[in-house]
Amino acid sequence: MAEHHHDHSHEDHGHSHRDRGHGGAGHVHAPAQFGRAFAIGIILNAGFVLVEAFYGLIGNSVALLADAGHNLGDVLGLIVAWMASSLARRAPSERYTFGWRSSSIMAALFNAVFLLVTAGALSWEAIQRLGSPVPVASVTMMVVAAIGIGINGVTAWLFHAGSKDDLNVRGAFLHMAADALVSAGVVVAGLLITFTSWFWLDPVMSLIVNLVIILGTWGLLREALAMTLLAVPAGVDAAKVKAFLAAQKGVASVHDLHIWSMSTTEIALTCHLVMPGGHPGDSFIHHTSEELAERFNIRHATLQIEINPDLACALAPAEVV
Repeated sequence: MAEHHHDHSHEDHGHSHRDRGHGGAGHVHAPAQFGRAFAIGIILNAGFVLVEAFYGLIGNSVALLADAGHNLGDVLGLIVAWMASSLARRAPSERYTFGWRSSSIMAALFNAVFLLVTAGALSWEAIQRLGSPVPVASVTMMVVAAIGIGINGVTAWLFHAGSKDDLNVRGAFLHMAADALVSAGVVVAGLLITFTSWFWLDPVMSLIVNLVIILGTWGLLREALAMTLLAVPAGVDAAKVKAFLAAQKGVASVHDLHIWSMSTTEIALTCHLVMPGGHPGDSFIHHTSEELAERFNIRHATLQIEINPDLACALAPAEVV
């Protein structure tokens, strides 16, 4: 748990980087525990894609082929997410001073976009099939899709524990949960077709499931975009953080406050604290950083102390970055 303090003329800087295991998303190395889950998910789904595509072609089911296409996209998504989780743990270098932590954000964004594009493409295929529905092997649909529910359900369960704290893992979880939903829809469609011979249910069910997937993925896309643009992370109230810092003993004002996501699991902060009474010492930096971690899950805080309130800081205006 490192503390750094530097003196430069009229300015003092305090930097604290917390890497502690408790607190869910604050654990920098949390994605490491999902390496096995990624491997299992990739192997299971890659094998199932081959089986599902084969029987989709034999059974002439667009819903089954849509599910296979969706699974293929998820295999790629899992590979990207796994690579990003590994890259995020790489040590900082002289050029990449934050390491490759933001790669997890890019992976989450990629997965969201890819999932939406895939759902859109499959919906277009289903719309075309609506105009000329064709007979499908409904029993084959149900059996293969039921297997898919099991495979995707198990894989989604492997990622469920980290889906609330890590956007990258959440993307993997949503992919698997979406595929389980698609498979369930295929089973329902196959059952109805068996008893009614309404072959138009095959593309209709594909459209319904794709709509549900799009609605569920929109939040992931929005949050990933916000992280890419260095927005204040969801769940962190910047006004409350500023009020907390301003309430600390000796602090006259706070400016140049920035809060952003370094990765899908880490939050960083920088700000200037005007303290006319003089530098409060390292204990102040340590205590304030501890409180930021406990209260707001901000575990990479850099606090710059300014002593002279009459010496205008170029970064004090809110519109200046």
